Amino acid sequence: MTTPFPCYGIIPARYESSRFPGKPLADILGKPMFWHVYQRALEADCFTRVVLATDDSRIRGAAEKQGVPVLMTRPDHASGTDRVLEAAEALQVPDNGVVVNIQGDEPALDPAIFSALLAPFADSGVRVTSPMSSFSAAEAQNPDLVKVVVATNMDALYFSRAPIPFARDRVEPQYFCHIGLYAFRMVTLQQFVALGRGTLESAEKLEQLRLLENNIPIRMVLTRHRSCGVDRPEDLEKAAALIVEKFPVG
Repeated sequence: MTTPFPCYGIIPARYESSRFPGKPLADILGKPMFWHVYQRALEADCFTRVVLATDDSRIRGAAEKQGVPVLMTRPDHASGTDRVLEAAEALQVPDNGVVVNIQGDEPALDPAIFSALLAPFADSGVRVTSPMSSFSAAEAQNPDLVKVVVATNMDALYFSRAPIPFARDRVEPQYFCHIGLYAFRMVTLQQFVALGRGTLESAEKLEQLRLLENNIPIRMVLTRHRSCGVDRPEDLEKAAALIVEKFPVG
């Protein structure tokens, strides 16, 4: 896919994690998890550059060993998107560029999702995009899976770890699962970081709520692509099985 604007993929990867320390280095099929994320982005064939952004020398060393371009960033960032901005500025992304924040714990992403994420930027009014997919009411009960509700124009109304919308009359609503990818126009990415953390973001621990609190719309993209986010060590086996299923070798 070719785009009329330069597009940069940045994978934030920090070592410290309350639920899974060292998660980017977790072994999946003989490779660190960040390597799989990087490969999925390369297969999309739509990026000017793709780099890993970390604050840890262990991750940097592993990236260099695997041939993955890596940038060192400050250790005091409040969110992954703050880290992405530092990397984007180091790469000198132009004002008309689009920066994709590629979550480092999504090793089984379908590369086609990146094209879907970039397509809405043909509309000059779109500032941020993010994908979602439909899922069941049972899955919606899992707080690790973030739910999103949207307006008729597909802009996000709210994100939550709680199952939204609430089924008051026991009629099962349509639930949408947010997939942790974001594409920003460079100027909007800079604005996001300058705003600082908001009250909703602090309550839900969902950084995308910073945008909604400040009336910056997020255009959601409905996709059938599903992935397997790795939140805990027990998720690794499931991610490995999905990678083997979706990306067979030989």
